[in-house]
Amino acid sequence: MKHTLDPHMIRHLSLEETVRKVAELGYDYVEMSPRPDFFSWWTRPKMYPERIQSFKKALRDNNVGLASIQPMYRWSSPYQDEWDVAIENWKRAIELAVELECPLFVSEFGRGGSPNRSLNDRSGLHRPETCEGQFFRAMDILVPLLEREGIKLSLEAHPEDWVEEIAPAIDIIKTINSPLVRASFIAPHTFFYGPDMVANLRSTAGYLEHVRLADTYDHNKSSELRYIVNPPESKVRVHQHLDYGQGEIDWDLFFSTLADMKFDGVLSNCVFAWEDRAEDSARFMLAETKRYLAKYSMSGGA
Repeated sequence: MKHTLDPHMIRHLSLEETVRKVAELGYDYVEMSPRPDFFSWWTRPKMYPERIQSFKKALRDNNVGLASIQPMYRWSSPYQDEWDVAIENWKRAIELAVELECPLFVSEFGRGGSPNRSLNDRSGLHRPETCEGQFFRAMDILVPLLEREGIKLSLEAHPEDWVEEIAPAIDIIKTINSPLVRASFIAPHTFFYGPDMVANLRSTAGYLEHVRLADTYDHNKSSELRYIVNPPESKVRVHQHLDYGQGEIDWDLFFSTLADMKFDGVLSNCVFAWEDRAEDSARFMLAETKRYLAKYSMSGGA
């Protein structure tokens, strides 16, 4: 089991200081999510030889492994210019992952086009089936590159993406039909995946590579008034990334199901909500994760 921290809440630190802090907080691995001085959102990674070498040295000096990188590019966009840029950025990302000796990418299927274009598009171009088609075009190009380099890609359904539920996401992963294309289960998206958490977890059997850990409320409860959004009937997707116990996920059921599935992959603590106490949150999440693993006799427990 790889105990991993997504250091989003401490992204104000330099890359080198981020790695040092991850080690200080007790983690053996880091999961690098987008940040301007690394793999930036939507644009070409801001990595060059000096920065690459400095980052690799920080990893070595602090005995921290690079478990995964999360590139975010618009590979499902129906707009050809956006799609072209996304593919070129992905190619560069693969080159950098090889240089950084990173074994795993995690990413989202994507919402499609950029919001400032797609939300006002009345042409009918920005349809889920069009976005899916663009995604498969991307897979036809990128999967052979990933297979050549031996890098895994773990995909997550995300609220507001053209695929939000876990079952169709797994069908897509199976359709790609590559041993290196895997599945992520993002715990704070649990209540968007479908009504049965255990069934949804089990649907990933044989493909589950990566799990993100954070709590969230069930937006379906209380007559769908867990969150109140104005104006009513706004088409929004609200979820949180909270510490264990601050939401409504049944963590005993969650971890006992993972244990029954014999999961032994990447566990990423991925809380975003508490930048004002980021270090306390990170330590708490690690301790609790190890307690749950020990309770259910999983590797990596306390």
